[in-house]
Amino acid sequence: MTDLAPYASDPAHSRGRLHDEGRGTARGPRDAFQRDRDRIVHSISFRRLRHKTQVFMAPDGDHFRVRLTHSLEVAQIGRTIARALGLNEDLTEALCLAHDIGHPPFGHAGEAALKAALTGQGGFDHNGNTLRVLTAIDCPYPAWDGLNLSWETLEGLAKHNGPVGDPGWALAAADAAFPLDLAGHASLEAQVAAIADDIAYDNHDIDDGLRAGLLTLEQLLAVPLVARNWDAVRARFPDGAPKRLMRELVRAQIGAMVNDLIDETRRRLAAANIGSVGDVRAAGQALVGFSEAMREDERALKRFMYANLYHHPLQLAAAEMARGVVAGLFAAYDADPASMPQGWGDRLVHDEPWRSRHIADFIAGMTDRYAIARYREAVGAIDLPEGF
Repeated sequence: MTDLAPYASDPAHSRGRLHDEGRGTARGPRDAFQRDRDRIVHSISFRRLRHKTQVFMAPDGDHFRVRLTHSLEVAQIGRTIARALGLNEDLTEALCLAHDIGHPPFGHAGEAALKAALTGQGGFDHNGNTLRVLTAIDCPYPAWDGLNLSWETLEGLAKHNGPVGDPGWALAAADAAFPLDLAGHASLEAQVAAIADDIAYDNHDIDDGLRAGLLTLEQLLAVPLVARNWDAVRARFPDGAPKRLMRELVRAQIGAMVNDLIDETRRRLAAANIGSVGDVRAAGQALVGFSEAMREDERALKRFMYANLYHHPLQLAAAEMARGVVAGLFAAYDADPASMPQGWGDRLVHDEPWRSRHIADFIAGMTDRYAIARYREAVGAIDLPEGF
């Protein structure tokens, strides 16, 4: 690792873990943030991301991204930015790898169904569920629940999109057990992880949308950022094959966003006279971000993607089907909890809201394909859209 900047998170000054592990559990010469990253990589909840929706639900094609490959791509972008800024790469990587662990099957469609199912019982949100999974549900260790991650990793996951003024029940429970200073801004590493996520899906979803035939180059060229980068790519490779040029376009846009982010963040750090982690938390604003021009370009790209890919009629039809699968599973288990696997059924409590939340915990951990299989078993046959 490169030398850390004075405003980087230092594992030697970590606020520690909820459960004191002593010295007997250290395996190898790893610091606190390296151990967090490794615990995430080795967790069951991380492995399940390989069969959870990124954009396309339970895709037939082997080349489409899923939550796992997306998280790996976010980590690559995050580490690049962290290294350039002198931040802690291991903490940044841990946050990037874990940021989507709380997503239920079928992504935001599944989240909407669980949120509706838990109306009156506290609702559901994937970010709060990430904290719940890592602190209470994924329990590989004999002496404590959860992965017992460091305060900085949990804080960064809780606040990677900024301060939290009104946490949902799952995040509030994690905060009550191990206060995470939810009202303040998180570390620079967490801020980097949040925007690395945006950079990854802004650009890689273009790749998947083109592969699926839901986007065309002609459509994309209406977006100023895309048009400029396409012209630059064509000028560099005038005889390049279109398919290869499109992949070069995605790489060029990622590079342009990363370079802009690094330059603008350095400018903000200097302007705010940031010289320590304490200064970062006292700044009262996000310090990692795009320039004004790039921010407008990125927003225009997002508007295009929502209009033309995420809200494409085929995508909306698949999302409606996915909501039906999750809602049907919840209704079936609510009516007959004994139909859940024995380990989950045995732990069911009868008092609300914990009864409903327990059922939601089980469903939220499912992969897309497992949810479909359980639906067919617990509810009945289902006709899925082509390519689902």
